Order: sequence, then C-alpha cells, then structure tokens
Amino acid sequence: MVRGLQITFDAADPHRLAAWWSDLLGYEIEDGHDMIAGLLADGVIADADVVEIDGRLFFREAVATAPAGAGPRLLFQLVPEPKTAKNRVHLDVPVDPDQLDVEVARLQATGAELVNFGQHPGHRWAVMRDPEGNEFCLH
Repeated sequence: MVRGLQITFDAADPHRLAAWWSDLLGYEIEDGHDMIAGLLADGVIADADVVEIDGRLFFREAVATAPAGAGPRLLFQLVPEPKTAKNRVHLDVPVDPDQLDVEVARLQATGAELVNFGQHPGHRWAVMRDPEGNEFCLH
C-alpha cells in the first residue's frame, strides 16, 4: 500500500515559512477559505482562530502547502519555543549543478542562511537554513 507523506515544520510564523517553502519548491498554499468560513459561521471556531491573508481565511496556527502533482505535503504549525538544535531530518532540494551558487545567493536574499558547501568527487552541495533555522540541502 502506498501512503501519502506529510512533513511537519514547527514555526514561529507558519504562514511566512509556508510561503517561503512554497516559493522554493514551486508548491501552492492550500486554500481552506470556504471550509474555514463555514466553521466560523457554525460557531465551531472563533475569529481568534483565523487570520485573513490576501482576502482569504486561514487557520491562524497552521497552514499547508503541496505540489500540484506528486510529492509530500508540508504542514507548518505554530509553536511557542524557538528552534534550539540541529534537525535530525532535513530536506534535500535538487538544483541544476551549474546553478548551485546562483540558487544559494537567491535564497540568501530571501532570508536563508548558507551554512557551508560540501563536496564529493563529481558532486557539490550547499547546506542551508531556512528563515527559521531549519536545515536543508541544495544538491
């Protein structure tokens, strides 16, 4: 049996981080506006549970992004504490090897941090952190 995969990120600002990862991966933020509006109308949730972004309603503390085709869904959830240690799991994001330096510079301009470059014979990658400090690699 094939199972779908969701990767969950703890975040101080889930909506900002979801938008950042959506841009990097070409994903789309999931739009739950109609469902959330219905939950508000039915009194299941309160105004304090939602946030309006670009005229659309989202849950305040969680937001997801996913590819149009196959691939894992990413969920970003609000947590009160900051990140304090190295991730035990990280995402590897493929890039054209000739564009690695360009992509590193582009992501740094959007709030990512370059940790270091790694290299094996015939293969070079960049270890990076997203705007909230989560490690990932461009390879």
